[in-house]
Amino acid sequence: MTGPDAKTDLRKYLQDARDAVVWKLDGMAEYDVRRPMTPTGTSLLGLVKHLAGAEALYFGSTYGRPFAGPPLWIAGDAEPNADLWARADETREAIVGLYRRACAHADETIAALPLDAVGRIPGDPGSELTLHHSLTHMIAETQRHAGHADIVRELIDGAVGQRPGGRNTPEADAAWWAAHRERVERAARDAGQDRS
Repeated sequence: MTGPDAKTDLRKYLQDARDAVVWKLDGMAEYDVRRPMTPTGTSLLGLVKHLAGAEALYFGSTYGRPFAGPPLWIAGDAEPNADLWARADETREAIVGLYRRACAHADETIAALPLDAVGRIPGDPGSELTLHHSLTHMIAETQRHAGHADIVRELIDGAVGQRPGGRNTPEADAAWWAAHRERVERAARDAGQDRS
């Protein structure tokens, strides 16, 4: 038996999160992948676009391995949050393709460098970090946005689950879920009244 391989473990968890985010787009109409589902404009395709930029930054220029293509993080006088939504002229295929290319570039960096390799986030001279830190950060970042995607997708069409074939929620019909939601709502109201 061989010992644990930390890089392989971290890479596996990162890929699992990446797959979950992209899977949330499956079967969705073009409008629905772009719909702003929160007051701050969160959309499924916007999450994928944002993560493409994060992968390119944390595993690209941070380690002197710039990602080929247009800048993915907007700086200076550019529109705030430009990386968090999809313009009408940006296709789903282009954004998902960009994400897959950024992930492939990141995987090359992960394979090429040891976990203790030191990088620096461009434009922030005091921001040294190791590849281990970058991997840990991107797992947390991608899982966080996978959770956002879970909620956004459920709000759009009721679909839930962590991965294809693995719902990770009870198998129940609409009536059971409505009753469950009402129980949760009633508990929230009761708790709110007790603390008023």
